[in-house]
Amino acid sequence: MTLGDNAVETAPASWRDLLGPRHLGAAIVLAGGVLVGAINIYLASSLLPTAVADIGGAGFYAWNMTFYLVAMVIATMLVSRVLSHWGNVGAYLLGFAVFLVGSLACAVSPAMPVLLAGRGVQGLGAGLLSGLGFAVIHSALPRRLWTRGNALMSAMYGVGNFAGPALGGLFAQLGSWRLAFVAMAVIAAVCAAIVPRVLPPGERGTARAPVPVVSLALVTAATAAVSLAGVLPGTAAMAAGVVVALLLVAGFVAYERRSERRVFPRTTYRAGSPLKWVYLTIGLLTFGVAVESFVPLFAQQLGGLPPLAAGLFGAAVSLGWSLTQLGSASATGRRAVRRLCVLGPLVLALGFLVQGLLQREAAPGWLVLAWLPVLFVAGAGIGLAYPHLSVAAMSSTRDPAEGSPPAAAVATVTSLSIAFGTAVAGVLVNAGAGSMLAAARYVLFGFATVCALGALTARAANRSGGSSRAR
Repeated sequence: MTLGDNAVETAPASWRDLLGPRHLGAAIVLAGGVLVGAINIYLASSLLPTAVADIGGAGFYAWNMTFYLVAMVIATMLVSRVLSHWGNVGAYLLGFAVFLVGSLACAVSPAMPVLLAGRGVQGLGAGLLSGLGFAVIHSALPRRLWTRGNALMSAMYGVGNFAGPALGGLFAQLGSWRLAFVAMAVIAAVCAAIVPRVLPPGERGTARAPVPVVSLALVTAATAAVSLAGVLPGTAAMAAGVVVALLLVAGFVAYERRSERRVFPRTTYRAGSPLKWVYLTIGLLTFGVAVESFVPLFAQQLGGLPPLAAGLFGAAVSLGWSLTQLGSASATGRRAVRRLCVLGPLVLALGFLVQGLLQREAAPGWLVLAWLPVLFVAGAGIGLAYPHLSVAAMSSTRDPAEGSPPAAAVATVTSLSIAFGTAVAGVLVNAGAGSMLAAARYVLFGFATVCALGALTARAANRSGGSSRAR
């Protein structure tokens, strides 16, 4: 199957169908699980200054994000095995329970080591929930709603990137950083309470697939290396961290190709399969989201914006992603979907290119205001393609029993790519050698180049899919 095949095999569906009484509960659970994980990526970043002042541990400041991201990536790779053992309902209850425990551990932390442990447990729960959303959708919703369901869930990444810093800043402003984690625990508890009533129980496998220990170890090491690279002092050290991470990823792929214990489905490595190109396109798109981590810095240093306004500029990419894909999901027809999947990376890259050209020292107000729609358009590129790519991964097999692993891997690719993008952006900022203008241009032009490659991988997915059908 290739990009767009799902579009011509299903009857048109509307948002009213997805959010109507019949499917609303399932939509809330699927989207809510992705949302709590996405919010918590950046929630702690806004809370940490206040938390450190309360419990100490400034030396471990950067480890909060590392613990969370590493745990999240690990958990996304275990989704298929958890589903096989627990079924849909049991797996979701487990995911929300783990996230709730981690959130409460963060809320009561008397010292930084406890907070770090809580963040790790949170990340495990968030990773399970993110992967489950994409894996369970094929049994929780009819096929004709898959594209809109994927659009709704992937929009939660954008909403989370916007809401996380805002909520964290609000609770920090109120001096109640612990209550932010309590609020996350309450949301998890509410979602868990409705799970048994809105999701099909799912089938539990009789065979217990072995855990791919080597694959997990390699990806964990790669995620840790790239997360640490983003905080290492000096450009050379950061670049070395990224190189080590890339070598570990290469080792992971080489091992998976010949191993019977793998994270990604066998189809990914099969000659002529479009699935590997679908995953690469998703990765190159979500790589661009990492720009958001540094846009507030550029907006403050080059545009003279206050922190709150700069933070809103930083969320423009996610806002463009979220809103655009809600409309993009309405696209029908194989040709239209294929074009959107190729167009998305090009729009994203063009947005970053234009944004780089607009950077100036002490930029005038009118120019700073122009940054906002450009960043929004860049994010719109992700929204044009992401929901259709997610459905392409989900539809890569005709066997319903094999539908979960390819879909769950979407969350793995997304989380890993955002972690890599953040580290690479950090390297490019350091390469600016103290010039904020040079740093901004390095990041934006560099990301424009990387993200543009997504158009090539999307075209390769179309060609591979056509070749596989011909055979």
